[in-house]
Amino acid sequence: MKNIGILGSGIVATTLGDGFIKQGHAVMLGTTHPGKLAEWQAKAGPDARVGSMQEAAAFGELLVLAVKGNVAVHLLRTLDAQALAGKTIIDATNPISDTPPENGVLHFFTNFDESLMEECQAAVPGAHFVKAFSCVGAGLMVQPDFGGVQPSMFICGNAAAAKAEVAEVVRAFGHEPEDMGGAEAARAIEPLCILWCIPGFRSNEWAHAFKMLKKSTLEFAA
Repeated sequence: MKNIGILGSGIVATTLGDGFIKQGHAVMLGTTHPGKLAEWQAKAGPDARVGSMQEAAAFGELLVLAVKGNVAVHLLRTLDAQALAGKTIIDATNPISDTPPENGVLHFFTNFDESLMEECQAAVPGAHFVKAFSCVGAGLMVQPDFGGVQPSMFICGNAAAAKAEVAEVVRAFGHEPEDMGGAEAARAIEPLCILWCIPGFRSNEWAHAFKMLKKSTLEFAA
């Protein structure tokens, strides 16, 4: 079992925190407003802790970045680089702009030539970022129920060992990991958030996820 440090205190942070605790891990959520998490900590039990962002970064053997996208890079630059060095960081952020959605379509503050995760990786080159949990809502991040069908969780990153570590988490949380390659693939993964949100904004439908369907080699040959 590991110590998990989660940088963030919103619904994504608490949802993933609960998921890790149920798997037997100890979790510390990092926040600038500790009082906000008092109720979560009381409900989550003795393996739930609350600290500053720096304390959570130092506590975690595995880290999760779960803050608003527009503060992610700034936050990382304020943390002690030594506390992050060599660690796997699950990047659950998306570069969502403050501009309201247009006919259900979110606006991003990045473009297709660079992702937010690449910016995060550049800010902390000594850590190993892996994009995950960014293409589905918080309510479906842990043990989603789709009648026995596991949704796909698209991941990417530059370090093979870090991706393998995150793939284990993804499986434990009820998803099928799909490795899309290096950090550049986050340029394609992050916009899936836009697509995922459209039915929600347009029709208040939020109970869906992505699934990559594959044919076997023999089926392709036939």
